[in-house]
Amino acid sequence: MFPDRGAGSTSVDTVQQIDEVQGKLSRDITDQKLMHSVFENDRNTIEDGKLITEALNQGISSITPDIFFEKLVRNYSLAKQLYGERLIRLATGYDPDYVERNLKVPEFQRQLKNTVGAALRRFRKEGYLDKEGSLTERARELAMLTLYTEELDRITPKGFFGEKSVKQHSHYGVKASLRPFHKDRYRDIAVRSTVRRSVRRGHDAVQKEDLVAYDREQRGMSKVVYCLDASGSMRGEKLTQAKKAGIALAYKAIQEQDRVGLLVFSDEIEAKIEPTSDFPQLVRAITCIRAKQQTDIAKSMLEAVELFGDDHSSRHLILLTDAMPTVGEKQDTLKAASIAKAGNITISLVGFNLDKEGKALAQQITEIGQGKLYLLSQLDEVDRIILEDYYQSRN
Repeated sequence: MFPDRGAGSTSVDTVQQIDEVQGKLSRDITDQKLMHSVFENDRNTIEDGKLITEALNQGISSITPDIFFEKLVRNYSLAKQLYGERLIRLATGYDPDYVERNLKVPEFQRQLKNTVGAALRRFRKEGYLDKEGSLTERARELAMLTLYTEELDRITPKGFFGEKSVKQHSHYGVKASLRPFHKDRYRDIAVRSTVRRSVRRGHDAVQKEDLVAYDREQRGMSKVVYCLDASGSMRGEKLTQAKKAGIALAYKAIQEQDRVGLLVFSDEIEAKIEPTSDFPQLVRAITCIRAKQQTDIAKSMLEAVELFGDDHSSRHLILLTDAMPTVGEKQDTLKAASIAKAGNITISLVGFNLDKEGKALAQQITEIGQGKLYLLSQLDEVDRIILEDYYQSRN
């Protein structure tokens, strides 16, 4: 299913090496060459990682080139629904429209068949597929590294601001207001403010009464849970952008000394991680998300309440979905939102192309949860919206 890369294939223009936030991203990767290939912009490795990621996003965990080729030739429309245009482009090296136009040409068919056959042998040699054609742990590690570098290369040059503080003095907190110097550490002296004060008072030299110091405030720790809809309708590009947004959230929040949890839901809870500062654990779990079944938002919110635990930290739930419950499930969903709010959890919701009834229900959820509602039709700004909401929830 995976071709050798040639003309017409997709490429990443720039991949910059980034700093790790917590722990070692490579701690469970046995072959360090995999990490170095991604960080150093090895074109084939990055393309392979993107293709594996897209396969996971389409709910595909095993690769059989013969079946893939047969579906393309026999019923291209069905194959496009099953695999998605992006996966077809990555797998064949051609634009999907070009593939569709030329599938009846015998020479083109032979070329595709030979290409995917050779690619299968290469993928097995690289350890991305086992003998049965299933994606290996090494394949998932590559997908994780590719998502990680792509998203952090996108967000690290951008500035996002906002901090939440508690009025509690701390020697190691952030610099806040100024106050007269009194048995403070010398490093806390506000030199410029002290000099200005001395000048205003007409002193030839700084006097003891001129000294002012920074009053440091301890910033309160926040917990945020990223609640991601992984139902069948989220397959493909929606899930790709949702995963990247989750990585961005984890990276930025852990930088701010906050903790991030993950809840993946369809009609069941697919994965959950309590709020943590373990960035590699979160990235690995986000990467391996696959689209499945239907949507049960009420169950996901109730599960999120349990993940937050019982403490006095600031708590925020970010729910991302492309479908709202049917009328029969509406009251259960609103009840779950009320239970979350009773646990001092605020709720924001990011909705993809919601219908009229879905928008109305989403509005009720965020009103109960005292959060914000974001209605999106474009996918490329999801990470920005998620980060903006995170910072606003802390102010």
